[in-house]
Amino acid sequence: MPMPRRIDHYLKDLLDEERFAFYSQVAEFAEEKIAPRVLALERAHELVPQDLIKEMGEFGLFGLPIATEYDGQGGGQLELVLMGLALSYWSQSMAITPGAATSLGSKPLMLFGNEAQKREHLPDLAKGKRMFVFGLSEPGRGSDAANPEVVAVRDGSGWVLRGEKCWSTNARWASHVVVHAMTDPSGRRGHRSTCFIVPMNAPGVSYNEMGGKVVWRLSSTGSIAFDSVRVDDAAILGAVNDGFKVMATTLNGGRLFVAALAVGSAAFALDRVRAYAQERQQFDDKPIGRFQRVQDVVVDLDIAVEQSITWLLHLVGLYDQNRLEREQAAKVKIAISQRVSELMLDAMEVCGGVACLDEFGLMRHHEDLFVTRVGEGSNRALRTQVAQSLLPDIRTLLH
Repeated sequence: MPMPRRIDHYLKDLLDEERFAFYSQVAEFAEEKIAPRVLALERAHELVPQDLIKEMGEFGLFGLPIATEYDGQGGGQLELVLMGLALSYWSQSMAITPGAATSLGSKPLMLFGNEAQKREHLPDLAKGKRMFVFGLSEPGRGSDAANPEVVAVRDGSGWVLRGEKCWSTNARWASHVVVHAMTDPSGRRGHRSTCFIVPMNAPGVSYNEMGGKVVWRLSSTGSIAFDSVRVDDAAILGAVNDGFKVMATTLNGGRLFVAALAVGSAAFALDRVRAYAQERQQFDDKPIGRFQRVQDVVVDLDIAVEQSITWLLHLVGLYDQNRLEREQAAKVKIAISQRVSELMLDAMEVCGGVACLDEFGLMRHHEDLFVTRVGEGSNRALRTQVAQSLLPDIRTLLH
């Protein structure tokens, strides 16, 4: 696409010079290192290669929100979201690799880890030499994440974990998994579970890549089983029976990042359709961009990009100030992922048959947008969460 990215036009007004320069550097990295390789890797049915993960680590993408005292970049959620925008423009599955490693991997450790845990793990996490995966979803548990089927039973001075996690992003490359496990089935809701940091090479831990996935094709998505895995109290992340708090706080930031992935897809579609509408000639050898129905799609995409990025960056600012409400993160993910999914179909219709070709790029984003609607909490389930905050008098009837 020869024309400049339209989203950059809006970001210049929304960011200070330093942050915009950072975004531009990551966008340039993505254009040089990621864009030329995505199609070949997808056609070869490969995951993100190790050499590219290493380059991302050397560029600092895994350490963006990690404090400099732990060898990180010392940024916040804003830098993480800007990275997501820059990388997802070309490939959501490329973006989610460092994205999940930080927002779901190192972030809970930063927020709830003790000093010993931080010193042990964060320096290697910041460099991409180590990767944490968050073990949340299960074969029998998705939206009901507050009641995990994986159990951790006290046994002497330690714990024994049993069960299985699935849909775990970055499982193939993970050194450790943060396991959300049931520890007090009789406890009150939200105080029944505990999070544990478990090495992937611990006895009883096994991993399998989940096959047949046609979304986020380059991302590792694994199933992790725990067969009587023993850990001690030093493995606890946060406090006993505070696992729901760890999980919910982590997902707030994760939902903002997922929303950023959807915005990146919208930005790509806008530029692709703008270019195609001026190049493709039909009916008297004139460009199809002269037709109002084609113009409508371009305008709708442009409005969606500007509205979405403005709203999202506002909430990111609240998050970095520790003022973001849980429902705000849910609403922005719901709205952006749904709207962009709808507009992506319109963009593909405007481009016609060429949109079916993998090299054109729109089909990749169309498939990946599905994940933004169900990842980090299904939009359907999140609507209930938002409704409960708006209708507090009926909240007790829903439990």
